[in-house]
Amino acid sequence: MSQTIRRKGAPVRKVAAQAKTARQVRNARAKTGSIFDSVMAMLPFNEDQLHKIFLFAILAAAAVIAVVVARAAGVPELAAQQFSNVAANAGFTVAKVEVRGVKHLNELKVYERVQGDVGKPMPELDVDRIRAELVQLSWVEDARVSRQLPKTLVIDIVERTPHAVLRKPDRLVLIDNQGNELDPISPERAKGKLVVSGPGAGKQVAALTTLLDAAPALRPQVVEAEWVGNRRWNLSFKTAQVLALPEGEKQAAKALMSFARLDGLNRLLGGKATAFDMRTSDRIIFRVPDRAVDAAKADAAKKAEQQAEKKAEKLAEAGKTDATPAAKSSAKTDAKKAEKN
Repeated sequence: MSQTIRRKGAPVRKVAAQAKTARQVRNARAKTGSIFDSVMAMLPFNEDQLHKIFLFAILAAAAVIAVVVARAAGVPELAAQQFSNVAANAGFTVAKVEVRGVKHLNELKVYERVQGDVGKPMPELDVDRIRAELVQLSWVEDARVSRQLPKTLVIDIVERTPHAVLRKPDRLVLIDNQGNELDPISPERAKGKLVVSGPGAGKQVAALTTLLDAAPALRPQVVEAEWVGNRRWNLSFKTAQVLALPEGEKQAAKALMSFARLDGLNRLLGGKATAFDMRTSDRIIFRVPDRAVDAAKADAAKKAEQQAEKKAEKLAEAGKTDATPAAKSSAKTDAKKAEKN
């Protein structure tokens, strides 16, 4: 005899537990959606651009597979061309060039270097070649070239810093602290800047900077530095006075510091001396233009006085004793005339 067994319905606790689990799943999904929306809002792309990037990523993955297969088959050039075509069809071509960091450099020179790259598919851009061409520009110390999808080529320029003016036989040239020539400069614009001159002076600018740092009080007074014989410096000051320094970095720095101390005590700059020679380590030689003339006049007056006295003595020996005072007076008068002349 058969018997039918009826199972009881689900317990209340089990039903409640299932409802709670469903609620948690719904909350988790809602929370995940809000986090995803927040992340999407933070990205610098709009929805259309993001779709293009995802499309490009998918196509790129397919192209990478194609490249691997093509290389295995011995046709890498064809694979690379196919990859570029895929990128171009997706809209990833250079349509805009953005230059950053330019202050002194003429931006047109940068655009001239990349003009031939406009319209190229992004994968075909040779950023290393572009950078190598940019660093050849006189003002460019370094450059960074990057792709900004979907269609922008970004160039970040690091410019050299003007430091001094190099005097050449036919023109003045602005240089940086390593002696790299930047641009020609007019005499009017060169006013107030340190001028260096002499063969090989441009490559000695860094050493000159170190030398002038040894005497900070004198540095603002230096208007020009001449590199002499490829071995030492002559410094010209705003007062048109010249200081000749010895050879050797340490010797020159020591001499410049000694001169700075002497100038602080005796006000050498602005004085009568037109030049100071410190090439000898244990002395300083002052050159005063009028001193030689004064010495010559004094010597001529002394000789005239000696000749007049000899003449008076001869007259006295001849018996004309009353003429001696007059002769001596005449000698002094002649000496004064000689000194004036």
